[in-house]
Amino acid sequence: MLSLTQAPAQADDVIVLNSAEASISLIDEGSQKVVDTYPVGKEPHHLMATPDNRSLIVANSVANNLVLLDPQNGKVQRWIPNIEDPYQLGFSNDRKWFVTNGLRLDRVDIYRYDGEDFSLAKRVPLAKMPSHMIFTADNKQVFVTLQESGEVAAIDLATQTVLWKMPVGKAPAGLWLTPGDKYLLIGMTGADYVAVVDWRARKIVKTIHTDKGAHNFRSLADGHRVLVSNRVGNSISILDQDSLTSVGTIAGLLPGPDDMELSQDRRYLWVTFRFARYVGVIDMNTLKLVNTIKVGKSPHGIYFYNRAPLS
Repeated sequence: MLSLTQAPAQADDVIVLNSAEASISLIDEGSQKVVDTYPVGKEPHHLMATPDNRSLIVANSVANNLVLLDPQNGKVQRWIPNIEDPYQLGFSNDRKWFVTNGLRLDRVDIYRYDGEDFSLAKRVPLAKMPSHMIFTADNKQVFVTLQESGEVAAIDLATQTVLWKMPVGKAPAGLWLTPGDKYLLIGMTGADYVAVVDWRARKIVKTIHTDKGAHNFRSLADGHRVLVSNRVGNSISILDQDSLTSVGTIAGLLPGPDDMELSQDRRYLWVTFRFARYVGVIDMNTLKLVNTIKVGKSPHGIYFYNRAPLS
């Protein structure tokens, strides 16, 4: 078991996962400087708060475990072993289910969650390379992209069975559901667009041109717009969920923009640059990159401490 140093985390600290260095960078949001770096398990890619926001889960995909941190001070609360290849992770909206995508194991693992413990319900083989996920609002299904086979799959949570799969294009990654779960948006990392899927009819109804390597989504928390990072084009597109169109672009970024997080006042967008060892800060009034912060190799997940995530 690894031991982490005590991180001097406060309410204005930002945590970044350096996936290729098995470490965390802790950044003071005010000064925008790294204040601590400490080890975690091998290949931490994604992280999220528990539903009660009392713990921050860091998923170590190659170490095959989870580590729960105290969002108040960065101390380790506990380790959860034998969680195999948790590349991506997520909770259903009713907090009943916890799901991990095993990217290298071609498998989705579904756990029951009682607010404290995780118990395995079923391992669901799902090839090839299950990547991102999103849950329907009614908690009945979880959608999973399969990067290598170019498909999206729907899994029934109650029975833990695959309901259907459909081809969507080259290297699908991030997922987003528009209001009312009307359409499923899919970032096509192997192309330059977002696919709009009528998932009930299992049909692509539209494509939204973005930039090369459309990858991951982030809400702008205004009920209308959502961001998509373009990992190859080194830009971020702004999409309108009502008209299903691109309404703006944040260009001139460092290589590999990936995960994104908004400051509490929604003034700044923080983004990890997977291929540049930096985190960037974007002024959302001007849509300009105003600062870069050097972190570890292949920064991926990013999270603001001690607050509930913006919707």
